[in-house]
Amino acid sequence: MAARRRWTSEEILDAAAELLRTDDAESFSVRKLAATLGTDSSSLYRHFRSRTELLRAVADRILLASMDGYRAEGDWKQRITALALRVREAFGRQPQLAAVWGRYASGGAGSRLVMEEVLEALRASGLPDEEVPARYHRLAVLIVALITSEAGVDTLTREEHEQGMELFRVAVFGADPERFPALAHFARDVRPLGADRHTAFEEILAAHLTHIEAAIRPRQGLSPQDGGAAPGLTE
Repeated sequence: MAARRRWTSEEILDAAAELLRTDDAESFSVRKLAATLGTDSSSLYRHFRSRTELLRAVADRILLASMDGYRAEGDWKQRITALALRVREAFGRQPQLAAVWGRYASGGAGSRLVMEEVLEALRASGLPDEEVPARYHRLAVLIVALITSEAGVDTLTREEHEQGMELFRVAVFGADPERFPALAHFARDVRPLGADRHTAFEEILAAHLTHIEAAIRPRQGLSPQDGGAAPGLTE
């Protein structure tokens, strides 16, 4: 009887990522992955101690891919924006994994590279060191929330998308103007959550970075009306 092939960790992650292209995290299982590879679950547990650890490793590879070729350029806001857009684009190619990342987080090399760059950019902004961790956390929550929310829309089937659009039209155009006067007033201009997502992502992120900058300027002796860049805001 021929011995079963021994799969490497990278090959297992490749197969898991491929399986997650057509499957979601909820229905993903080590047993299903093992069947795809023609082996048993115990052989996979030699590489990954649990299903969660495996999912985290798959998501971390997306982060690692997003950092491939990255160069820190521009001021601190430009660095964070460029990084966020790279991560967004990377998960956009495999949106199922964005939900994995948002739920389980990651502690691998990709995660460390992303964290390092964001923390370094925040330090370059002029924030006191004691404020950097809290600012980082809020920024990370925002970016993860935006990316996972967007990915959720991208994983919808065509039928699910059409059903959602129909429900949106019913909710907006079918609203009783006496009970929902504002909704009736703006009905023709209100757009579904999935519309214009790229611009919304950048605008929300820019607004948050501007909020951080506004907290830095008074410490550096500049008012919000000053047009020039504050010391420490550029490299």
